[in-house]
Amino acid sequence: MNRGIAAPRTPLHQFTVPLSGTRRGARLARLLAAEQLEAWGLPLDPARLIVAELAANAVVHGRVPGRGFRLTLTVTVAGVLRIEVTDPRGESAPVARDAPPEPAESGYGLLLVEESADRWGVLPGPFPCKTVWAELELGRFR
Repeated sequence: MNRGIAAPRTPLHQFTVPLSGTRRGARLARLLAAEQLEAWGLPLDPARLIVAELAANAVVHGRVPGRGFRLTLTVTVAGVLRIEVTDPRGESAPVARDAPPEPAESGYGLLLVEESADRWGVLPGPFPCKTVWAELELGRFR
């Protein structure tokens, strides 16, 4: 995890959408991301997996009743896809950890993000929110 990269480099493409803090909102995030990546002519995977995991985390761990989350996809001129999910629970930042010792229904999401992304991290704010982001070097996937 890297907390030092604050914002994407020069954007070539950008897509942002607010979504409800529900399972349906998380599913819609994955579907909209896949549609947008396809429209930009970019590979769907592993970006689709990363969006699904970050959106699910926003719904499960970052949910505040009555508040949603925001998905942002940015492609930079340097060929980097940045995925950001902003949720309203800034006080509960995710932490990278080793795999759970025994089989579990949850706890693997950020491990999948860490394995799939070139970089990922958490940015505080704007208050009371936080943004969990992941970046993919697109040259590796073409």
